Amino acid sequence: MQQSPDRPAEGGGFRPPSLLDALIPIVLVIAMLVLAVVLFGADASWGPNQVALLSGAMIAGVIGLKNGYRWSDIEEGINKGIQISLGAILILLAVGAMIGTWILGGTVPAMIYYGLDVIAPQYFYASACLLCALVALSVGSSWTVAGTIGIGLIGIADGLGLSEAITAGAVISGAYFGDKLSPLSDTTNLAPAAAGTTLFAHIRHMLWTTVPSILLALAGFLWLGHDSVSSLQTPEQVANLRAQLGEQFNIGLHLLIPLLVLLVMAVRQMPAFPAIFIGAVLGGVFAVIFQPQAVAGLANVPDMSTAMALLKGVWMSMFDGYVSHSGDEVIDSLLSKGGMSSMLNTVWLILSAMTFGGVIERLGLLERLVQSLLGATRNAGSLVITTLGTCLASNVVTGDQYISVILPGRMYRAEFRRRRLAPVNLSRALEDSGTITSPLIPWNSCGAYMAATLGVATLSYLPFALFNLVNLVLAVAYAMVGFKLERLAEGDEADGGEPTPLAESLVLDTPHETAESR
Repeated sequence: MQQSPDRPAEGGGFRPPSLLDALIPIVLVIAMLVLAVVLFGADASWGPNQVALLSGAMIAGVIGLKNGYRWSDIEEGINKGIQISLGAILILLAVGAMIGTWILGGTVPAMIYYGLDVIAPQYFYASACLLCALVALSVGSSWTVAGTIGIGLIGIADGLGLSEAITAGAVISGAYFGDKLSPLSDTTNLAPAAAGTTLFAHIRHMLWTTVPSILLALAGFLWLGHDSVSSLQTPEQVANLRAQLGEQFNIGLHLLIPLLVLLVMAVRQMPAFPAIFIGAVLGGVFAVIFQPQAVAGLANVPDMSTAMALLKGVWMSMFDGYVSHSGDEVIDSLLSKGGMSSMLNTVWLILSAMTFGGVIERLGLLERLVQSLLGATRNAGSLVITTLGTCLASNVVTGDQYISVILPGRMYRAEFRRRRLAPVNLSRALEDSGTITSPLIPWNSCGAYMAATLGVATLSYLPFALFNLVNLVLAVAYAMVGFKLERLAEGDEADGGEPTPLAESLVLDTPHETAESR
């Protein structure tokens, strides 16, 4: 029989963690992660961060043993943390396969080819942000947007000689704006369920921070675009790039069909893993039909029958990605990507982060810190700021977006009600920090996914994720001055009734139930 954190283990009791107990592993892990960046720089996520996170899990485990927990209790927390991450890991592997087949099948080259022709370079960053925002609003998934349109936009930026880091920031800004406001988004349903309000009351209240943030972000991207004009490729270089793409692939608008099919599946709320895997298989079919020369070239087995060579080429693109041998350095770096193998380091990082997060949650260390923080809140604004900080800390410590919405939501729900604050204040705070800061943490599943999918390190795109940064700053500023902090009317316990059935199921189930919907 599994033990819960609030019951003693068989054969004895346990001591509740002290504040020092809670601080030791968290402070040490943060210190090790900072040291990893200092010592290894951009390579910190290729092993050093994983060592820091697993070391932190062991330190937390020792504290748990001191307090009377058994190793089986600690192991249960590890298993739960890893279980939460399995949906994200499967999506990552499927995205790796899809990138490989979409390049081989010509879908990504076609996106780059036509994008170079229709997007004005000086408006590129703002256009990328706006396009991703509209699509994410329609499909409700930031991960799907980054894994489809985002890949093409990164390629177009390369072709134009624009910054990959700024482009990734624009993609993430737009994707998280749309995800945050879409009724189809899992976190947009999860936050009001955790806070005790309704979906559309939550969305309406979020407009106060979200709309000004995206407008300021778009203004920032317009300025960055005009400031980057001097670094653009010449028209001759762009024309040469398009010609090279046309030589390697049979380009046509029909190659965008896999993208449209995937977006339709997302709109119809098909779970992300099967939808993306179907997209990968469809890319392989398109490769065989429309790019047989590229498939045979990747397989590189002249003595093999045509059918077997085509099968081997598609298979290779799914597990090891596409490799371009055009001789043109720009083209080869642009197209040599993808494959499940390209995601394995990210999987390693997610497993390490979720191991640490699972132990911290199982032993009640994060909850102990939150209890201490509550004692320092003196007014409504400080309570909101504390909630924002807790969500950010949860993203750093547990490495999972869902925990960073659910855990603070459950912990602060009663305190908001006791202070006569409408639950929409809590639900908005959960999204203003828990949702939008997740892609800014390198070892968080969202940050790791974005870095692996877009091919840009998290710390490189972080300064340019303008929407995410501005939204958090606005949320803190609103709380400090008390702007748009709604109060409960006399006799009211919630603003608008019970949560929707979808939201209710999300908050009652464990977070891994929703992991595939990101």
